[in-house]
Amino acid sequence: MVSPSSYAFRSDDHSILTLDSVGWQIIQSAEYSFAGEDRPDCGHVIFQYTLSGQGILEYEQQRFTLDQGTGFLVKVPSRHRYYYTDNGTPWEILWLNLRGEEANRIWDLVIGQEGPVIHRDADSPLILDLWKLLSMIAEENVIDKYQLSSTVYEWMLTLVKTSREINKDINENSISIILKAKRFMKEHYASPITLDMLSEHCGVNKHYLCRLFQKSEQSPPLSYLRDRRVEAAVTLLRTTDLPIQDVGKQCGFESPSYFGKVFREYMSMTPKEYRMKKFEFPYDAIYYHE
Repeated sequence: MVSPSSYAFRSDDHSILTLDSVGWQIIQSAEYSFAGEDRPDCGHVIFQYTLSGQGILEYEQQRFTLDQGTGFLVKVPSRHRYYYTDNGTPWEILWLNLRGEEANRIWDLVIGQEGPVIHRDADSPLILDLWKLLSMIAEENVIDKYQLSSTVYEWMLTLVKTSREINKDINENSISIILKAKRFMKEHYASPITLDMLSEHCGVNKHYLCRLFQKSEQSPPLSYLRDRRVEAAVTLLRTTDLPIQDVGKQCGFESPSYFGKVFREYMSMTPKEYRMKKFEFPYDAIYYHE
């Protein structure tokens, strides 16, 4: 029976993919913090998966909450930091560190497709295979570098396969996510919505949400939001006497100057000019196709 433990391997053989370390750990101290630019041990890639609890990943000026069922991929060195904040609940993780050109290539591929944070169920092939690897070492005493290399390479193939399956044609779950995002933006266009807020509402990371939107709508989510805001502004300009700056504010534009800039891009005239051209533009609403 495997218990929380970790194993490290060292080799001067750089001709093959090598396992650097693997483990199962329960973290309870806020001293657990690793920055990708400060580590003395460079030249490897990391996969870390949350079994329970919660951690944080900061990655190139973005911040991700690492809840149960999420894993992250980073390279060392790179601009990232992952850490535990003592919230009373331990952070239970599985991790895997690899070395080799192929590992770096696979990490670039998956990060490009899903972003640095991925979602996999605990009973998914990727996580079950990681448990099998840990069991091989802990219970069967498998330490041969070639056998370990072969096993972790198969694990990486599973990572690539599942990543590509996630990024295939839009499926029912993806459609549900897109509709949920659209509904949220339609209902809250007047609020200062960010990609982080939208992705949190939809339960996916923002890189994945952007890819879904781009694939389905041929535009990013915030472009869709901007369309809805301009539509609302057109209606208010035509059907109310609200001051133009109030129209912009009620439609989610943070400043009058930005409102004017965006409106001109859409309508080729300022909000004031549009309001005055009532007879040339008799419609009370304009809709930008989704």
